[in-house]
Amino acid sequence: MKIKKLLIPFMLFITTLTSSQNVFAGEEIGTVVNDAFAYATGWFVNFIFAPMPGTTFPWIVTWLVIGAVVFTLYFKFIQFRAMKHALDLVKGDYSNPKDAGEVSHFQALTTALSGTVGLGNIAGVAVAIGIGGPGATFWMILAGLFGMASKFTECTLGVKYRNKNADGSVSGGPMHYISKGFAEKGLPGGKVLAGLFAVFCVLSSFGAGNMFQVNQAHAQISNITGSYPGWITGVVFAVIIFAVIVGGIKSIANVSEKVVPFMAVLYVAAALVILGVHADKIGWAFSQILQGAFTGLGVTGGVVGALIQGFKRAAFSNEAGVGSAPIAHSAVKTSEPVTEGFVSLLEPFIDTVVICTMTALVIIISGQLLLDANTGLYLIGENGSILTADGSSGVALTSVAFGQTISWFPYLLALAVVLFAFSTMLSWSYYGLKAWTYLFGESKKTEMSYKILYCLLVVVGAAASLGAVIDFSDAAMFAMAIINITGLYCLMPIVKKELNSYMSRLRSGEIKKFTEQDDAGMAQPIKEQLS
Repeated sequence: MKIKKLLIPFMLFITTLTSSQNVFAGEEIGTVVNDAFAYATGWFVNFIFAPMPGTTFPWIVTWLVIGAVVFTLYFKFIQFRAMKHALDLVKGDYSNPKDAGEVSHFQALTTALSGTVGLGNIAGVAVAIGIGGPGATFWMILAGLFGMASKFTECTLGVKYRNKNADGSVSGGPMHYISKGFAEKGLPGGKVLAGLFAVFCVLSSFGAGNMFQVNQAHAQISNITGSYPGWITGVVFAVIIFAVIVGGIKSIANVSEKVVPFMAVLYVAAALVILGVHADKIGWAFSQILQGAFTGLGVTGGVVGALIQGFKRAAFSNEAGVGSAPIAHSAVKTSEPVTEGFVSLLEPFIDTVVICTMTALVIIISGQLLLDANTGLYLIGENGSILTADGSSGVALTSVAFGQTISWFPYLLALAVVLFAFSTMLSWSYYGLKAWTYLFGESKKTEMSYKILYCLLVVVGAAASLGAVIDFSDAAMFAMAIINITGLYCLMPIVKKELNSYMSRLRSGEIKKFTEQDDAGMAQPIKEQLS
């Protein structure tokens, strides 16, 4: 009944908004907003994505990659040592129902994954390969493996410094661990950095996590059904999303734990079918990836071009170090912060190593990338990208690659794109909400004001092409990484202390698996050593 009561005024607001012909039938307002944003924020976008001197490599990607390498070395390759234990945690082997929090390890993982598994896995991989060749895949995988350590670090801190509210809900993320952690260590500027992070997070949730996603979903639906007004897609998405997010993280997690595994299995299964049909080409595809990673195979920029594209797309895809994931993971039910660090390191592996690699193999095997019969090198167009059989690129290239084997697979891909966009919007609504309440206070009215605004922007995003707004939002998301990784460098000794304590107690048997209950209702301890 509560949801129905809330939906009525929301629908009236949406109906009033969409009745304006000037907003959605024409694009005058969209153009004005877009031009104003381009004028006012162009300098900021250019700064965030500026290349390193003498290269075409964005400095912000360098910042993320260096951070990932530092955390990998500092925690002694924790992403490989803790993989098995992370899977045990996701299965619930160590879950104590009495621990504080709102969602399980599995739900926290799927909620965070829903924010990263998306168009980057489909369109982004195609862009990387189109410019950097198959070798970009190798560097994408490597960046994903290093990024696992970044996720471990930030999500451990997210749980350690989260706020536990009186109603049982929790709030966490970089804004909390930077402000509290800096104060704890006597470092200056914690509250200022935390506030800036929250502002950037809210802006990112409106653009990259919302308007861009629904805009792309509408484009995919229109390709199948034919052209129709974008606001219709926007209203449908807005109503469904509002009905989910009004219930908070528990509602989002309940949906995410069903949608994310379904869409991931759907997409990977489709890729496996194609790889199975072309099993004889898999070895050749991997040889193209390895050869291209170290020779460039004649693509523009050679090895450096492949490396740049691989690292860039991995950073854009898995968001390791950006600071978004700790917000979702902070809601987990646990009394051990490091356990959620273990669980979170699975995200870049699933997102980048598994799903992105599947996409890359399908594209390479499809034969869409044109090779010179005499030299064996890829044919390069005037824009520096590899020529494709039908001139497609981005998500269109991925769609054509899937359709090469089974004609109706592009429809399956379109469904995957829509699901990816929907799940991303759900998780980013939560990220933005927690940043919003950090800035304006924890209250039902504050939360509802954000949720209504978020859903109104869903309609705007589907109906208008606001390129400059999205560019600014993307820049804001990576600005989050500047603040977040700075905080991680200062606080990583605290994470190491948590890690050493946990591993010591795990080896001794003090940390117990919660398996079958005995007659007294007590969990039976099982010793396990983390190598």
